[in-house]
Amino acid sequence: MTLLPVEEAVRKLLEGVKPLEAETVPLGDAAGRVLASDLAARRTQPPFPASAMDGYAVRAADALTGARLQVIGESRAGERFSGLVEAGQAVRIFTGAPVPEGADAILIQENAEREADAIEVLETVEAGSFIRPAGLDFHAGDMLLKQGRLLDSRAVALAASMDYAALPVRRRPVVAILSNGDELVPPGAEAGPDQIVSSNGVGLSAFVRECGGEALDLGIAPDSEAAIGAFVDRAAGADALVAIGGASVGEHDLVKGALARKGMTLDFWRIAMRPGKPLLVGRLDAMVVLGLPGNPVSALVCAHVFLKPLLRTMLGLPFKNALAAARLGNPMPANDGRQDYVRARLAFRDGEWFAAPFPVQDSSMLATLAEADALIVRPALAPAGAAGERVAIVPLWAADQALLRPFSPE
Repeated sequence: MTLLPVEEAVRKLLEGVKPLEAETVPLGDAAGRVLASDLAARRTQPPFPASAMDGYAVRAADALTGARLQVIGESRAGERFSGLVEAGQAVRIFTGAPVPEGADAILIQENAEREADAIEVLETVEAGSFIRPAGLDFHAGDMLLKQGRLLDSRAVALAASMDYAALPVRRRPVVAILSNGDELVPPGAEAGPDQIVSSNGVGLSAFVRECGGEALDLGIAPDSEAAIGAFVDRAAGADALVAIGGASVGEHDLVKGALARKGMTLDFWRIAMRPGKPLLVGRLDAMVVLGLPGNPVSALVCAHVFLKPLLRTMLGLPFKNALAAARLGNPMPANDGRQDYVRARLAFRDGEWFAAPFPVQDSSMLATLAEADALIVRPALAPAGAAGERVAIVPLWAADQALLRPFSPE
């Protein structure tokens, strides 16, 4: 069977996948969600001319050095002075308070000397000084937040200022995660002499949450098509099913057959990539099925390459080429016919990132994946790479992404 190139496999995976429906959540729960529609401001901010400093609201024409003004009242945030400032008068004002009618400047308190109900102006004030005009930030009707915005703390604060108590957001994709294998036990359970601790379920659940989805860990199914089918039934209603292990060609690789018996339509199987060759994609009713290899590094690398763009598409986020540019820290041999994803450490020197591959790349070695900063992407049939050669990488951490430059072929 011909192996499918990675780029074509991702394209086929995303065919027909649409953003999920919207739901409304309280503003306090909106952080990390994706906005489902454009939002216009419901009010003007600030809604009135406001003082930017503590001091005195005055008429600039009166506030000349040496002038004495009568203080006739006070304006503070939440309680304005309702009268009129006339010639020779001033109103004590505090930051954020409405500027009284008749005043057109703020004499900051450092430039005023007060005695009883009068002040002396120590420095001439110009009209408009230290006044925030109404609508300085935005006006009612301004379209400030666009559909598809990932709501961070800045966007949530802005929505609050726009007078929204709840926001329309994309529903989180529900991803059911099924592990398979008689050799697996959950973390913390007593393992038999021929068993290992299962890491894929918890690792992929964490990955789904990092990508904005909701993880439903179905547990570990034993090596039986009937048992696997029963576990698959628990995924009913999920948007995607990730089945880990059992998608290869061995006698005990039963997932593909179990899913077929449940009615899965196989879109494609086996990808020209390393790690992750025995990956399958299909549809089971409305649910996207993604069968990942059982080796933990393979599963998580495939999650970066396939599951992440699937979740972004369901959330209405653009799927962009996430490759960044770096230079090889060490030479690399020529590649074979599969696109390779090589764990590497990053180092920044001389204004550029250098990616040094780990010497051993076995797909069972989670410790090196946890230590890696990036995956070096080696195209199929790439010639040997010299140290310093420009390569594409997939960053594995979120911090300081701005320091990375997008990769494009030279």
